[in-house]
Amino acid sequence: MTVEKIYQQHIKSISPAEQLKLISLISSNLVVESRIKSTKRRSLLELEGLGAELWQGVDAQSYVDELRDEWSDRP
Repeated sequence: MTVEKIYQQHIKSISPAEQLKLISLISSNLVVESRIKSTKRRSLLELEGLGAELWQGVDAQSYVDELRDEWSDRP
């Protein structure tokens, strides 16, 4: 059943006060649901592959070697 059909069959016929009550219930529920989702613990693994395009064409060993050379040049 589509939202439009639910509206036509069940909601349109109730009083404006009851419709407002329904809107209030739905919005309250959405607020609670959004808070639950926003406080959900995240995994570090979700970041896997992020920024991969920045490293395309860069040889990992060469990069590490350059960093090590910089460290050895420091006093």
